[in-house]
Amino acid sequence: MQVFMFHLMPYATLDMAVRDRYPSAWVTFPNSAFDPREGHRLYNRYLDELELAAELGFDGISVNEHHQNAYGLMPSPVVMAAALSRRTQGCRIAILGSAFALREHPLTLAEEHAMIDCITGGRLITGFVRGIGAEYYSMGMNPTTSHERHEEAHDLIVRAWTEPGPFAFEGKHYHFEYVNIWPRPYQRPHPQIWCPSLGSTETIVWAAHPKRRHVYLQNYSPMESVARFLDMYREVAETTYGYAAASEQIGWTAPVYVGETDAKAIDEARPHIESLFNKFLHLPFEILFPPGYLSAASYKRVAAHKQTLAGGQKIERMMEQGIIIVGSPETVRRKITEAHKRIGFQTFMTLLQFGTMPEDVTEKNIRRFATEVMPAINGLTDRQYRGFERKEKVPA
Repeated sequence: MQVFMFHLMPYATLDMAVRDRYPSAWVTFPNSAFDPREGHRLYNRYLDELELAAELGFDGISVNEHHQNAYGLMPSPVVMAAALSRRTQGCRIAILGSAFALREHPLTLAEEHAMIDCITGGRLITGFVRGIGAEYYSMGMNPTTSHERHEEAHDLIVRAWTEPGPFAFEGKHYHFEYVNIWPRPYQRPHPQIWCPSLGSTETIVWAAHPKRRHVYLQNYSPMESVARFLDMYREVAETTYGYAAASEQIGWTAPVYVGETDAKAIDEARPHIESLFNKFLHLPFEILFPPGYLSAASYKRVAAHKQTLAGGQKIERMMEQGIIIVGSPETVRRKITEAHKRIGFQTFMTLLQFGTMPEDVTEKNIRRFATEVMPAINGLTDRQYRGFERKEKVPA
């Protein structure tokens, strides 16, 4: 199993008295609550934390994209990946991901990702995300076209990375007389593509297609949902496309806190994990999934499994559901191993800083995970996976 450290880069010193005056910390939350001097400190702190993970032997480090919010201060993950590209050695850098569909000119992102891939000598992983519904409010985009734009942008980017230019591209949403990017990516045929998601059926069916076979990562979900959606990927691959999906195509993302004991871990993690879900991540459902963003079938599936975003979450309940992993090194190792045995993922993306967690506590968590958990789970393979249990056929 490969292990990555993921960072949201939240505005960790958010004034909660100000936050609580608004429905959420997204889209309409006033940017007067952001202090650029504090932003300077936090950005450099967070880059240090990712660089520490690289030094401690994580297989990769990861950044992502969100707009107009206090939850994640990375409207451009490319900037963060570029900053990390010369300060790390050996580990992969995953942009999970860039929202290509939000751009009128996605070739600019193709060029920027290719630059980072060349600088790092092929250490880049490209994440294709549509962006959650809030991004479409922030960028003034129509969410009903998000799937079309996402898939068309993907096809444009892959062709730009792999086909000799110049060539013309005429799609429904994107029109280019000359596609001829300089530089081309270092990796051939192109950087590996991953698809993080909250559980959209369309994303799972699209990612599993035999022409793509992109790595699918399930985020922020109870273990029952994680198992259901990852099994859905395997089911689609087998019943719709006629091949057996490898465990290397499947990943799981979860917040983790490692303490000296179970009791200490819960006490230390409580305020920070509850702030993540109740203050930073909480979104009105219509902002998270605006009308037209999901199909009716996907909307029902995701809505049934996303009560975790409703606010008022307690750490004990989230631990019970398997949304988060908190405990002693032994407990954390056991929980991850048990999850692997059930669903067979070969990429574990762990969030080791979350919400209001301060620098000293974060560093302790990173170091303890790297030394007392990671060596035990790196060796997990399909030999420990119980095997795929077929449950339902998902329509393509």
